[in-house]
Amino acid sequence: MKRGWFTLLAIVGVAALAGAPAAQQAPIKVGLAAAVSGGSAASGEAIKRGLSIAIDEVNARGGLLGGRKLELVVRDDEGNPQKGVTIARELVEREKVAAVFGGLHTTVALAQVPVWHELATPYVGTWAAGTNITRNGKKPNFVFRVSANDDEVDKFLVRYAAEQLKRGKPGLLLENTAWGQSNEAGLTKWFGERGVKAVGIEKFNWNDPDMSPQLLRLKQGGADVVMLVANAPEGAQVVKSKAKVGWEVPIVSHWGISGGRFAELTGELSEGVVFVQTYSFFGRQNARGEAVLKALRDKYGVKGPEDVTAPVGTANAYDALHLVALAIEQAKSAEGARVRDALEELKAEYAGLIKSYKRPFTSEQHDALTERDYIMVVWKGGKIVPVP
Repeated sequence: MKRGWFTLLAIVGVAALAGAPAAQQAPIKVGLAAAVSGGSAASGEAIKRGLSIAIDEVNARGGLLGGRKLELVVRDDEGNPQKGVTIARELVEREKVAAVFGGLHTTVALAQVPVWHELATPYVGTWAAGTNITRNGKKPNFVFRVSANDDEVDKFLVRYAAEQLKRGKPGLLLENTAWGQSNEAGLTKWFGERGVKAVGIEKFNWNDPDMSPQLLRLKQGGADVVMLVANAPEGAQVVKSKAKVGWEVPIVSHWGISGGRFAELTGELSEGVVFVQTYSFFGRQNARGEAVLKALRDKYGVKGPEDVTAPVGTANAYDALHLVALAIEQAKSAEGARVRDALEELKAEYAGLIKSYKRPFTSEQHDALTERDYIMVVWKGGKIVPVP
């Protein structure tokens, strides 16, 4: 008799759950694994803002899978690969996220690659640009990216230095990490395609306080342009050291200097430093751009495009979230492997912030953006503005 009563209760419970509105069911969790503290915190915050604005839009439309709301779970990797692996597992195994968006540092992203494949969870990069993050040799590949790819960035930067600045004696100044190594390979390759060899390759470590020795060696080697790969703290030291040694030479940089406290740390010394981005909130905006700017004003008090910190993080994350939302709907599931498969075969075209995405990923191509989607910007008055 007691056994029958419990069986009846179980049946009633299941029936009640099946009949409950989807909005009352568990949310679909997605994760953010990024450095949201330390020297790159502003960049991590930019990514978080892009994801949050897109999540607000999805939820305002009624959510996914019949009404389930999206919920963002944030974990700080502190720029530490070991911590990155720990929080990757936490997000999947404890928080049960459907997908993870990440983060800033190539070293961290590369360390996490085996985890996403072991746990069959799609990861969508929104900043870290190391070529091998997506080109990792895994089949099936669970790593996607709506961001820059170093190989594509290096091709773009080399073309700018050679064709716009008319420079033919590059000096490479790179952080001594996997990200620096990725760009050393790309810059050497694409300069080589033009018959140009770097006059010198210099490296520095995180938190190095002075880059004068490296700059002096490049100067003595005859460099007429410095190709810089650095995040904000070290990039600021490069600019200060260049002024210290009195060297008037243009700097063409990867986008690491767009976040953090670069302008604050360098003051007027940041003037004229050019670097790559995937999007600018300046100028005429498409419908998505206007909507995101309005949300940044309403939600975060941003006054205008000049106040959007690390805009590339916001733009990349915003588009990435909407692509994952489309994949979840197409898969009719928040289960990781099915979401991964749907990302490779997205049927709906998405009119995004950066561009219109039509089949952004395939089984062979997991980078949604290429050099055709990049623009050059410059620090001016402590703000990021398009190169005239």
